[in-house]
Amino acid sequence: MKQRIISAIVLIAIAIPLFLIGGMVFKASMALLATLAYKETLGLKKSHQPYPTYVMVLGLLCLELIVLGKSADFGVTFLAISLSVLALAIPSIFDKKARYTTKEYFYLLGFILFLGIFFNLTTTIYLENKWVLLYLLIVACVTDSLAFITGKLIGKHKLIPEVSPGKTIEGSLGGTIAGAAISSIFYYNVITPEINIFLLICMSLVLSVLGQLGDLFFSKIKRENEIKDFSNIIPGHGGILDRFDSLSFIVLGYIIIVSILNIIK
Repeated sequence: MKQRIISAIVLIAIAIPLFLIGGMVFKASMALLATLAYKETLGLKKSHQPYPTYVMVLGLLCLELIVLGKSADFGVTFLAISLSVLALAIPSIFDKKARYTTKEYFYLLGFILFLGIFFNLTTTIYLENKWVLLYLLIVACVTDSLAFITGKLIGKHKLIPEVSPGKTIEGSLGGTIAGAAISSIFYYNVITPEINIFLLICMSLVLSVLGQLGDLFFSKIKRENEIKDFSNIIPGHGGILDRFDSLSFIVLGYIIIVSILNIIK
């Protein structure tokens, strides 16, 4: 626990200056985090065969192309996605040793698109309005923390034990309510009071639930690979994917919601 607390303090001390400075420094930090997350996906030996070195390097280049790409609105450029799809597919045609099959190609492409789009959108949201990104972080952090506390205090009914044995229905409900309430208060008072309050609460509730689904999704990946954490890069907290599991689904969900409902201009 002591190590976990120390690591959290160090992370906060690093994150605050990055958040305030922004610009190219923030974009560079997202590119670095994407690289570390990519390394963690390559380490999931039960999910795929070891990739040839040139494929891993090519995959990293495609990932950074997507992460650093910029389109007029939310989303990555079609150029980055198209180049990645083709560049990673062609080598599988000439594979003679079954080291890079089409199956391995689709696994690699899937994770590169997932990570690339997530970190690109995180950067885009920040550049549009950094307080919106903080709102999304509040949804993730409060939901996770209060779900854990509520589950410890009154949790009796398991949520999905075959995926994450420690999570309970009571904890999930407590995290959802607290996450939606606190994040909605922040959004209304810090970002804008002009938004429809009912719409805001509904959005926050949906994002809170999506955050928990993201947590469960990555928990299933770890269970399938028989590992506790994706890496030990953050002592007491695990890896990059362990910290961004719920936020990844929240960011993607937020983009879908604001695009459909046209909440922002």
